[in-house]
Amino acid sequence: MPLVLIVDDSPTEIFKISQILSKNGYDVLTAESGELGLDIAKQKMPDVVLMDIVMPGLNGFQATRQLSRDPDTSGIPVIIVTTKDQETDRLWGQRQGAKGYLTKPVDSKGLLKAIDAVLN
Repeated sequence: MPLVLIVDDSPTEIFKISQILSKNGYDVLTAESGELGLDIAKQKMPDVVLMDIVMPGLNGFQATRQLSRDPDTSGIPVIIVTTKDQETDRLWGQRQGAKGYLTKPVDSKGLLKAIDAVLN
């Protein structure tokens, strides 16, 4: 099964997204910060990273940029999952290397469709 890393500082969001993914056969890893997310991504090499933007320390844009620019992790697609719903945020996310962009609250169909799109 595909391995998905959820990087989000909200335990509630991690729980909700983990539930959706687990019910649909995905293996899930979680990280509560951008820094931890980078470490886990480098160690475990997930198939997809779901990245929040607004986090203390290293934010999601910065973490996405680091993942997409690092030769070891550049092949891991990042989907941004955030409350930020401005077109400028979407464009900035793409410029950092994100392959997808979802706004919270995510619905299970949209989430699974976005993951499927970056895996195929």
